[in-house]
Amino acid sequence: MYLTPKSGLFLAGSCVSAIAAVGSIFELSYGQPDFGVTTTTIILILSIPLTGLFFFAAVRDAKDNIK
Repeated sequence: MYLTPKSGLFLAGSCVSAIAAVGSIFELSYGQPDFGVTTTTIILILSIPLTGLFFFAAVRDAKDNIK
């Protein structure tokens, strides 16, 4: 597979959203999140599917550009 700029951006988005998910889990498990429980929970709920979608898009884009 070859990394294209577009698939690189998708992969970067996947990494950022995965880091946001892990950070949110740690913040919520600590008990007093910096952004509040509601905001941190929303970040966690949004970042989990975004991680998968961005990763899938990166692999799909790189796979399509092999030809």
